[in-house]
Amino acid sequence: MILPGGGDSLRNVVPNKDLCGSVVGVCKSGDNYCHNYVYDKQMYEFRCDTLPQVKFWRQIMNLHKDSALINLSHNRKVVEKTHTQNWSAKGEEGRQQYRDSIRRANGLDSTHHVLLTDGKQFFYDFDKAFVNFDKGINSFVANDVDPWYAQAILLIESPNKLQKSNAGAYGPFQLMKPVARLFGLKVNRQMDERADFERAAYAASSLIKTICIPNTKQILDSLHIAYKEDDLWFKLLVMHAYHAGSGNVRQALYTFMPTSGDMSLIYNLWHAQTRHFRSASQNYSQLILAAMFEMNSRIKLTPDPANLNVKNN
Repeated sequence: MILPGGGDSLRNVVPNKDLCGSVVGVCKSGDNYCHNYVYDKQMYEFRCDTLPQVKFWRQIMNLHKDSALINLSHNRKVVEKTHTQNWSAKGEEGRQQYRDSIRRANGLDSTHHVLLTDGKQFFYDFDKAFVNFDKGINSFVANDVDPWYAQAILLIESPNKLQKSNAGAYGPFQLMKPVARLFGLKVNRQMDERADFERAAYAASSLIKTICIPNTKQILDSLHIAYKEDDLWFKLLVMHAYHAGSGNVRQALYTFMPTSGDMSLIYNLWHAQTRHFRSASQNYSQLILAAMFEMNSRIKLTPDPANLNVKNN
């Protein structure tokens, strides 16, 4: 049993077996209504909270947009926290000299990137995202899709407001126009149903059920890798297909040809690169894990270590 943390964040945590084994009821103090919430114990069993990439993104999610972390791209080691204005004031030559000095100090050659990552606190509005979990979970379950996917998407795709990406994705589930239309949503000059939560949830869950999961299975079958759909690594791989497209995920996996299905496959994918699978694609499952840990922490929902079956890859 998962016990609530102190303070007045939670009143109780009640398993909701009608939806799925990982869904619990989260009741806020003074509120008689329990919100459905997906709790994934596997993240703790695999100690994903100790990964430097996950720790890094949790810092970024809590950092003001005027600040930034200077970090090493290959392991997300934070070199320095700085103000974005101070970084700009260095000028192009000064920034290059600084990056070179960081490489020398860490014994790295010129192929290693020293990055400046701005704070994204303004984007990751966990309070607003939390409000949508209940109906997102119910919508996915109604379409016979694991609600884990609903919560993952709502946490990182458009958690603070309905916004349009540079690629044209829109709505709470960040659907592209062709995908929305494929599953019956109206997208034209007069109407854009991608903004309609329930309609968008239906399209997103249908995309996962009929395209992302089947294509992910085909990729793994081609690599002769066994899988179980409720494994964390499998669900993270499906989310990579949701974000980057299954064809691009296939090409990325083929760069290192994994031989087994486990979390190491995901960790290696974080470093795989092709023409259409680059930084944003590599980071996608890192962000999911970071956001899920951050949300659990905010509602004081953490596991009892005695009940964890800690796994190693």
